[in-house]
Amino acid sequence: MGVEIGRFLRLVRALPGCEPGESEQYTTFRVRGKLFGYLWPRTATVGLKQTLLEQAALVAERPEVFEVQFTAGGFGWVVVHLDGIDLDELSELTLEAWYLTVPEDMRDAAPTPESLAEVSAG
Repeated sequence: MGVEIGRFLRLVRALPGCEPGESEQYTTFRVRGKLFGYLWPRTATVGLKQTLLEQAALVAERPEVFEVQFTAGGFGWVVVHLDGIDLDELSELTLEAWYLTVPEDMRDAAPTPESLAEVSAG
């Protein structure tokens, strides 16, 4: 189990409209300027936008993998430890973060979690 940073980067960059932004300590991922994820290479963790219910469920179910990052605008952000998650689950959560952020006119372009996992495996 576990997902390498390079694999996560391939996965997230395969999302339509994904705009990565580099800083000294982390990378942000946006779609049309709206944030849906972070990557902190130093800690091999990812921050993903989720619903408040999903945030609570993930953290309660597996606190060794998920942490509450923050809440904002009715959403709950979670920190995901890449060494504790498999590619299929990470694909689903990343796609959900994108879907919660993307404008309606882009939703038809949504890939499936399986197709994202395939892209990132290569």
